[in-house]
Amino acid sequence: MAKKGKFLLFVVSFLFLASSFVHADVIKLKFANYYDPTHLNSVLFEKYCKELNKKLAGKVEIMYYTGSTLLSATKVAAGVEHGIADIGLANLSYTRGRFPAMEMIDMPLGFPSGYVASHVANDFYNKFMPKELNAYHVFMFTTCPPNVIMTLKPVKKLEDLKGMKIRGPGRIGDIVKTLGATPVPIEWGDIYDSLRKGVIGGTMLPLETMKGTNSGEILKYVTSAWRIGSVYTFYVLMNKKKWDSLPADVQKIITDYNKDFLEKWPGEWNKIDYEGLDFFKKNGGQVITISQAESARWVKAVQPIIDTYKKELVSKGFKAEEVDDWLKFIRERIEYWHGQQKALKIPSALPASF
Repeated sequence: MAKKGKFLLFVVSFLFLASSFVHADVIKLKFANYYDPTHLNSVLFEKYCKELNKKLAGKVEIMYYTGSTLLSATKVAAGVEHGIADIGLANLSYTRGRFPAMEMIDMPLGFPSGYVASHVANDFYNKFMPKELNAYHVFMFTTCPPNVIMTLKPVKKLEDLKGMKIRGPGRIGDIVKTLGATPVPIEWGDIYDSLRKGVIGGTMLPLETMKGTNSGEILKYVTSAWRIGSVYTFYVLMNKKKWDSLPADVQKIITDYNKDFLEKWPGEWNKIDYEGLDFFKKNGGQVITISQAESARWVKAVQPIIDTYKKELVSKGFKAEEVDDWLKFIRERIEYWHGQQKALKIPSALPASF
């Protein structure tokens, strides 16, 4: 009996140790997202993590941190590079100058929709592979739908923007300034209170933010100057060393899933843009459609931003011809993807842009 008892104890101990080793072999990754937990981009990536965890079948566990609980928007890029998070979601405007080549997508280049801009952003990265991203493994890029001017007071012409304080970080702030307003680089989570307290008189953001930040309860007017075609470019990046340490089969599962997910994300942006517009209108908001002549004035007003951006890049060591090639490539891809959007009959919350 004593021998049998010792044998059973040995078996139990062995199984416990074996299970401990299996548990220890699970690779845990931290994913940081600054968006509030209720925003689509939080909900969407919570589903992303859950689905990917299932596909990884216990080999990897992605732990999801939303609402800036791990990293705030301005700290995501550095935090991922230095290993505070393994994966992070943010947009380029929060770290102006960190990704100078990719910031080309934030220029007012006439993007008609988030669908078009998202595909162009990924085409641009895959074509030119900017060295500024060498510390990361890029999962994907996407963009929001085109930014519009949303204000407390009506804006029907450029002159109406003078003296207004408009939320606009990064390159978008340059556009706000060129249009005649004063850019204020307020973080996402502070938008609602800043509007309520009069710190800013409006924002330059996509329509979805009317509901995403509840600013549609306060803002009264939307000026549909979509022909400027500016967007915020979002990224999902992973620490390169961490990525390289993953088994090849794990890398393949993640890569394949990212390709599928990338086709869904722009469509979700489009969906919530409609929801934001509906929320705004139900709260008494008014959409102001400016004339083609006035719209042309806006487009002309922002053109110097592209020239200044080009000079900045040249001063950082890029060749002028190289930057011209980027611009040419982007404009060609805008035309191509706009054609695809029309062929697929993908609508936009701003019908005129389609």
